Amino acid sequence: MTNTELLTLADVLRHGRTPFVLATVVRAERPTSAKPGDSALVLPDGTVEGFVGGTCAETTVRLQSLRVLKTGESLLLRITPTEESAGQGAPEPDEGLVTVTNPCLSGGTLDIFLEANLPPALAYVHGHAPIARALLDIGRVLGFDARPASPGEPLPVDLDVVVVATHGRDEEPVLIEAARAGVPYIGLVASRRRGTAVLAGLGLTEQERARIHTPAGLDIGARTPTEVALSVYAEIIALRPQAARTARPVAEAAVPRAEGVDPVCGMTLAVTPTTLFLDRADGRVYFCGPGCRHAFADDPSPYAHA
Repeated sequence: MTNTELLTLADVLRHGRTPFVLATVVRAERPTSAKPGDSALVLPDGTVEGFVGGTCAETTVRLQSLRVLKTGESLLLRITPTEESAGQGAPEPDEGLVTVTNPCLSGGTLDIFLEANLPPALAYVHGHAPIARALLDIGRVLGFDARPASPGEPLPVDLDVVVVATHGRDEEPVLIEAARAGVPYIGLVASRRRGTAVLAGLGLTEQERARIHTPAGLDIGARTPTEVALSVYAEIIALRPQAARTARPVAEAAVPRAEGVDPVCGMTLAVTPTTLFLDRADGRVYFCGPGCRHAFADDPSPYAHA
C-alpha cells in the first residue's frame, strides 16, 4: 500500500470516527528492511495496513500502537536488536521515547513515530434557536465533533455530550435517554427555576439526575447566544476528565487487552486474531512470527522455561 493510499484510508477512518495510529519510520540504521518515510496504520483490532519493517518490527509496532490507543499519547518508538544499543543516548521516559529490545532484528535500529489519531469528542445539540446554532459553531471551533441531533436517532456508544436547547420543546425524552445511557455530560439550557422543575419531573434516580447540568454552563454573566454557548463548553472543559474530552483514548473494550510473550525470542506481543500460535496440552503459545513458531514446533525443549 502506497503512502497516498494510506492517507486516503486515514481520511476514511477519520470520517467514520475510527481511531488509529499512524506509524512513520523517521530513522533507520542499517541493516533494516524499512527506510525513513515508510508508514503504516494500526487499527484497534491490531490490523496493520502499510509497511514499517519485517514481521518482528511490525509485531512491536502493533503492541506499542495498541498501548498508544489506550493512553491517547503519541510517542517515539525505538526498536533495537541489543540491550546495549538500547541504552545509548536514550532520553528519559518522560520525553516521549520508548525503547524496545527486539532480538529478531537483523542488526539495525528503527525509530518510528507513533501518532495517535483519536476521534474528537462527539456532541449532540438539540434545538434550532440561536443558542443551539451557537453551540454547534463554538463546539466545532473548540475541536468537538458537534452535530445537530435528529429526533429519534439512536445515541452512539461514544457520545460524550448532549446539550438540550429547545426552550421547552421535547426536553424530557432526550434528557431521560441521555441520562440512562450514561452520557458523560448532559446540559439543559434553561433558567434555574425551570431547570429544577424539569429535573423533578423526569422520574430518574438521584445518580441519573446528577448527570444533568442545569442551568447548563458556568456562570460567566453570559447574555448573547454565543456567550451562553461559550459558558457551556467552559463547563464541559472544567469537568474533564469526568466529562468529554476533545480527544479521548479508545475505550478498553475496543482495544485488545491480552498480551503474550514469545517463548523463543522473549518478545512481548499483542494477542489479536492474526497473532501466530500453537496449541499445546498445557495451553496456547503465541509467537511474533513464523520463524519462532517453526523453531518451537521443531523442538520446544530449549524453551520449556518460558
